[in-house]
Amino acid sequence: MKKIRILFMSALTLLACTQQPSNPFFTAYDTPHSIPPFDQIKTAHYLPAFREGIKQHVAEIEAIVSNTEAPTFENTLERLDYSGELLRKVSLVFFTLTSNETNDEMNEIAQTISPELSEHSDNMYLNAELFERIQSVYEQRATLGLNREQERLLEDYYKDFVRSGASLNEADQARMREINKELGLLNLKFSDNVLKETNDFKLIVENQDDLAGLPAASIEAAAVAAKEEGLDGKWMFTLHKPSWIPFMQYAQNRALREQMFRAYNVRADQDNDQDNKEVVRRIAALRLEKANLLGYPTHAAFVLEENMAKTPEAVMSFLDQIWVKGVAKAKQEVYDMQQIVDAEGGDFQLKAWDWWYYAEKLRQQRFDLDESVLRPYFSLEKVRQGAFDVAEKLYGIQFKKLEGMPVYHSEVEVFEVLNADGSQVGIFLTDYFPRPGKRAGAWMGNFGEQYQFEGKDVRPIVYNVGNFTRPTADAPSLLTLDEVETLFHEFGHGLHGLLTRCQYLSTSGTNVARDFVELPSQIMEHWAVHPEVLKMYAHHYQTGEVIPDELIQKIAQTSTFNQGFMTTELVAAAILDMKWHTQTATVDGDVRGFESDAMKEIGLIDEILPRYRSTFFNHIFSGGYSAGYYAYLWAEVLDSDAFKAFEEKGIFDPQTARLFRENVLERGNSEDPMTLYKAFRGAEPDPSALIERRGL
Repeated sequence: MKKIRILFMSALTLLACTQQPSNPFFTAYDTPHSIPPFDQIKTAHYLPAFREGIKQHVAEIEAIVSNTEAPTFENTLERLDYSGELLRKVSLVFFTLTSNETNDEMNEIAQTISPELSEHSDNMYLNAELFERIQSVYEQRATLGLNREQERLLEDYYKDFVRSGASLNEADQARMREINKELGLLNLKFSDNVLKETNDFKLIVENQDDLAGLPAASIEAAAVAAKEEGLDGKWMFTLHKPSWIPFMQYAQNRALREQMFRAYNVRADQDNDQDNKEVVRRIAALRLEKANLLGYPTHAAFVLEENMAKTPEAVMSFLDQIWVKGVAKAKQEVYDMQQIVDAEGGDFQLKAWDWWYYAEKLRQQRFDLDESVLRPYFSLEKVRQGAFDVAEKLYGIQFKKLEGMPVYHSEVEVFEVLNADGSQVGIFLTDYFPRPGKRAGAWMGNFGEQYQFEGKDVRPIVYNVGNFTRPTADAPSLLTLDEVETLFHEFGHGLHGLLTRCQYLSTSGTNVARDFVELPSQIMEHWAVHPEVLKMYAHHYQTGEVIPDELIQKIAQTSTFNQGFMTTELVAAAILDMKWHTQTATVDGDVRGFESDAMKEIGLIDEILPRYRSTFFNHIFSGGYSAGYYAYLWAEVLDSDAFKAFEEKGIFDPQTARLFRENVLERGNSEDPMTLYKAFRGAEPDPSALIERRGL
């Protein structure tokens, strides 16, 4: 979804703030570091703040349009990018909490305000007089003496208006408004259905024998979860990853593994009130219609024009190269695991719900590594401190924990990030455990973005969210290796948002091409498991023992283990995304059938499903990654090649770190992504780095 940039504090805004002091959004935050005053914000404050924010933004846009002076970069583009502070404030808080800490009342507000925000966005982007001013400046751009960031801002605004329908006729603009309004509501409905379906399923185990094989920590967590539901003496497992993954890896009861697997993979596809099949079909149809109105054959063609890949053909060619190698390795993995099944006397063919379990057996057999042995070395606080220490060694920044800060949940922790000279980089919040009001997955976002205004560099407020293993009565949160890498991944996004040094909101931080934004996050995963870094943070939570060299060696040896599966399920999901968004006609048939046919066409083996099936594919149907899920693999080419630069000079080499900070982390969208990458690396990335990293 396109962002409406909302920053400029006009006299009208100041007047409104003085007239409505009871709403905390209507005054400057009187809190440390301007963190939102969560303890003061009530649900009743959101709708009035949204509507007042829209009203003020409309007035500010009208002031730009009615300016009798000739259009200039300063009186048109800058004023537009700095417009609408109130709407920005309430949007950043509200839409963060609808992902991090939502409830039915918040969801109802989202349903109410979504059409109003869609209408406001359309009113801006389809404002003929405003577009005329922007176009006038755009046509003079070669003579204006703009710096590169200003050129990018101008180019992007011009393209955004055109791609939003500013050049369409009146009838097509009217239809565009209808499409945008309906899409906004459908996106909300999709994610709400997935969250409810994820929360609704609970596997209650009453017989202790059914827990055979499970690690003690998983059993204890399940007992605690059951007790919280009033089910003392029983065990409860859910579809949240910290519960679901250990069950699939270790539970010996094959029937229960199948039950858990099927429950996870039929979310929002059960022909009930939370079914997403029609939502998926309608979203895809509306996206196609919108692309056609704008002159594009498909939604993918429309989206990818603004990404590094540029065309659907380039994406599919890229994915096909990886697919061939990934599925070939996956078939070998199936054979290896079937050998274990047969050797144990199992009278069955390996199924999808067996993969995690027998992959873990194969790992132990081949490498003598049980992942549960690693977890005592990965206490969450130590892992997070390890990420902080890596950032300090690379970029000279420090993380200072702040107490007594306003937070939206008691589990949120707050840190001030400082440069070596004591100047502030920004504020960083972490929120790491699953809750019923939090959607699945892990992500980064902002409560405040970086920009420069009237000589002041406004520093960002960034957060990381995860759904990691909870602490128990006897142990702290002990992470899996995958959770460790996820924490470092999201921290990389956080650094991208924290270290940015741009002039404008629209160019700062993570406001970059979708297939470039994953570079800063994915490169951090390399440090997470590097031997030198592991020794910095992987200390046994009970004894303080540094992780032994033997375990570090086994982690390295298993780095490419199960990569056939990991690559195949990821590429299958990326191709499913592209299949939905390269359609040139509406999909009128069954959604299940469409998905099944798409996977048969590429030769997906029966033992693997796409990482996300259509009905719970939040990334592409509500999360902004439509025709863009391939970006994780595209960025893996970049991050694998980029980390080689550190390996060549030393993983904490100051010069290499400075180049990466100055040319990638600080620059946001102020320059073309490939230009930024080459300024860091000296050349375009080598695609073979991805194949090599995955052991394919």
